[in-house]
Amino acid sequence: MKPIVVLGSGLAAYTLVRELRKLDAQRPVTLLTRDSGDYYSKPMLSNGLAQQKTAAGLVLTPAAEIAAQLGLKLHAHCEVNAINLAAHTINTTVGTIEYEKLVLAIGADPIRIPLEGEASDRVLSVNGLDDYARFREALTEARSVAIMGGGLIGCEFANDLAAAGYRVDVIDPGPYPLASLMPEAAGRQLLEPLAALGVNWHFGTSIKSMNSAPDGYQLALNDGAALQTNLVLSAVGLKPRIGLAQQAGLLTGRGIAVDSLLRSSDPDIFALGDCAEINGRVMPYVLPLMQSARALAHTLAGKETPVDFPVMPVAVKTPAHPIAIVPVARDAVGEWHTLDTGDGVKMGFFDGANVLQGFVLTGRFAGERNALAKQVGHLLKA
Repeated sequence: MKPIVVLGSGLAAYTLVRELRKLDAQRPVTLLTRDSGDYYSKPMLSNGLAQQKTAAGLVLTPAAEIAAQLGLKLHAHCEVNAINLAAHTINTTVGTIEYEKLVLAIGADPIRIPLEGEASDRVLSVNGLDDYARFREALTEARSVAIMGGGLIGCEFANDLAAAGYRVDVIDPGPYPLASLMPEAAGRQLLEPLAALGVNWHFGTSIKSMNSAPDGYQLALNDGAALQTNLVLSAVGLKPRIGLAQQAGLLTGRGIAVDSLLRSSDPDIFALGDCAEINGRVMPYVLPLMQSARALAHTLAGKETPVDFPVMPVAVKTPAHPIAIVPVARDAVGEWHTLDTGDGVKMGFFDGANVLQGFVLTGRFAGERNALAKQVGHLLKA
């Protein structure tokens, strides 16, 4: 029997195989990954420093051990060159591999913002264990870090680094933190708590150039300001890895286009996780990933199961001021309303019928996320 082949070894890939093994312990599964294949929790990358975690310390299960646990054939440090849809084969650096079903769980790549300056190629990003190891090594000689991006990951890194004693500068073209996810009244709640830790905010601007300086780098900002820092970390977002799918002739948009069964434009190829665009939506969060993996496991085991997404709050790991969000679409029609204040804010997004469609909880209200999630889709505002 030809195997189910999974490309990738992140949370999406390993969750899928775990769920599949609950349903079918015998089905041959082959997993190909460009990295070591060690199992770790990617969300820990942005808050591992405060917990004094090295890259090795973030590994939950070594590759050989998890391969034995899940009964799969693992090819680590393997590059995939091409997919042949007609032949049901994959051309790789370990040879040609046949598949019955193929799952693309290949993740996303950091977005690179072009900068001027002779040191612009030294901007760091953290998108995996190897990146994290390089970042931790660079931090041993650093006292300050400039972060490009004041979104979710940028704020998490800012909190983590500042809590560990580093001077942090966050530079973002938006008007306040997390501007793409929450209204201004909620976003500004982060300013003072993180500033108290040692975070300096620079909004309405971006880095123009990066050049070497005697003690790190000299940054010129587009608003005319100048900064000196030891390291520059980019946290401006991720773009789904779609090149392999495009080369194979699969339909792509922002991500690899799939339907509710996580099936691509080829009936025997599926995608999930950060690389997938599910019915037009890219959902780069843990809870949608877990929900997708469970549904796809049933489909691969022989019972077609569309993924159904419940209301899934996103927790922002900023211990200085916790935040929980149920995001709303950028084109959603409605208004934000403040429901409560005091050491944080509680805000809901209501449509024209006064039905709750999303929310933001900060500070002491963040712990109410599960209770309020049950109210989404219901009339709530008086």
